[in-house]
Amino acid sequence: MIRLFTALALPDDVAETLKRRQTGLPGAKWRSDEQLHITLTFYGEIDERRADDLAVELERAATGGPFDIALAGVGAFGDGHSTQAVWAGVAPSERLTVLAGRCRAAAERAGIIVERRDYRPHLTLAYLRPQANPVRIGAWIAGHNLLHSPPIRIDRFGLYSSVLTHDGSRYELEREYVL
Repeated sequence: MIRLFTALALPDDVAETLKRRQTGLPGAKWRSDEQLHITLTFYGEIDERRADDLAVELERAATGGPFDIALAGVGAFGDGHSTQAVWAGVAPSERLTVLAGRCRAAAERAGIIVERRDYRPHLTLAYLRPQANPVRIGAWIAGHNLLHSPPIRIDRFGLYSSVLTHDGSRYELEREYVL
């Protein structure tokens, strides 16, 4: 079994800009440069045969040519009592939403069942420990909510494997698809 997802990697300059924001929030476990990405579709644990089928089906998703996205704003996931992560948002992009839908359709053609929910692109900056102070989280969000990047050119996406470790997830690019 292999744990897979498709995602957009970030250019080094964008990752560097985000790293400067990864401070000032006690209880945050900040994501490393290698862990920063925008997920298109999470497939979960699948067997090797279905993984091979998925890799082939993703070739059909790699159409439409390059496009631009932009980061916009920050926020948090969780409920009022337990915030689990802080993230950078992605400005609405029809091309990005279509690409994510194509990656989901590739899974269906490969016989992989994926979670059905609206696609809300984001980039996880940190996971938070349960004891993270909600007031400090709110202050961090208020201090960074005007985040807006220049256009980021997207000309490829990747199929990544994920291994969970005590130090967090470790990702490896398994295959890259040029748009």
